[in-house]
Amino acid sequence: MAELEFTARGVRIGRRLRSLTRAGQVRISDGRLELLTSYGSEIDSAPVQAVRASRPWFAHGGRALADLNGHRYLLTLSDHDPAPGEPGPPAARRFIEAVRRASGRGA
Repeated sequence: MAELEFTARGVRIGRRLRSLTRAGQVRISDGRLELLTSYGSEIDSAPVQAVRASRPWFAHGGRALADLNGHRYLLTLSDHDPAPGEPGPPAARRFIEAVRRASGRGA
């Protein structure tokens, strides 16, 4: 198994007005971004080079947009990183930086 470059659990994943999962997982591993349900089944995945990650202009800092395979997903992560040893998803800023770093577009 390859080393994970980024992982976040407890992420709310939505598409348009529909919530797909309230406790999903986002992983970047082997140059692929995967969006998973709370049960571990795949919602969508794509090579990181084909993914566009950004902050939405209409929401607070704990949200990120991810465009995969022609679909736009709204990810609700966190406003700030959890304290060491505390559960919870990392900040949306870290997700966006991880996508840019993994795709070679810089941080």
